[in-house]
Amino acid sequence: MNIAVVILNWNGKGLLQQFLPSVIEFSPEAQIILADNASTDDSINYVETHFPHVRIIRNRTNGGFAKGYNDALKHVDADIICLLNNDVEVTQNWLDPIISRFSQESDTAIIQPKICDLKNKDHFEYAGAGGGFIDKYGFPYCRGRLFETLEKDQGQYDDFTEIFWASGACLFIRKNTFDQLEGFDESFFAHMEEIDLCWRVFNSGGRIKYEGQSVIYHLGGATLSNTNPKKTYLNFKNSLFMLVKNLPSGKVFPVLFIRLMLDGLASLKFLLDGMPLHFLAVLRSHITFFLNLPKLIRTRKGHTNRNNYYHRTSIVWSYFVNKKRTFDSL
Repeated sequence: MNIAVVILNWNGKGLLQQFLPSVIEFSPEAQIILADNASTDDSINYVETHFPHVRIIRNRTNGGFAKGYNDALKHVDADIICLLNNDVEVTQNWLDPIISRFSQESDTAIIQPKICDLKNKDHFEYAGAGGGFIDKYGFPYCRGRLFETLEKDQGQYDDFTEIFWASGACLFIRKNTFDQLEGFDESFFAHMEEIDLCWRVFNSGGRIKYEGQSVIYHLGGATLSNTNPKKTYLNFKNSLFMLVKNLPSGKVFPVLFIRLMLDGLASLKFLLDGMPLHFLAVLRSHITFFLNLPKLIRTRKGHTNRNNYYHRTSIVWSYFVNKKRTFDSL
């Protein structure tokens, strides 16, 4: 079983200088590939000069996370693909338990390692933590992270278990699965496209797992920070896209009705908090969603009624009203 670690990069020379050496040092069994999204900085020259054995795939345009990986992976031949952010520090033997699990479990399509915070290494990191789930209305959360509350890593998620979604910060996937599902949905551009992909894997009968014996450290927010209204727009828009595409029949419109109301409350909070650009970002996301709704409905394919993949109520209610702050308290 061969593995390729594919790092998507856009104008990230500084991040490559900081993080690429650990990937190379601790991944001797893998082919390392840089998928460059038409960078205009010195990224490619830096890698060619200092790491000539790293293969470089040059994408013609910056199509974001989704199209960037879709374009690059057409040129990658490996059994297992690791999609790795360029702001991730890996650890010794991080690949061993992942490869072992894929070898032992033929129905496991995707695996995520433990993701901790590079800036605070004894805590979980926002994007993925100990494995992802969604609630009844499509809000994502993680073992080790509910909204902005991050748990301290005390070994509570050192297990191997089934999850619902794996973080795009570090996602291992069988290449044949990626190809069969035609990769990421490029209309997402960036943010939540990995949850959509995992949901499609779930609907097709595949399994998504978390391996707590493999550990990485993620910087986070290196490309698009949480304060950027564009990120707000993409998260709200893509969440709605994802719900229409993947919810079981009979649940789409009831769930959407509640979700749109919750989005409205969130937009009002942005306005009251003095963040008008984020208020407008939510409004724009809804306009985009309704313009694309007929097309989204046509893209619906097979859906499963497997019911073990999300919090049965609202994570918003659990967190903000019932004051639940840790995954095991839900």
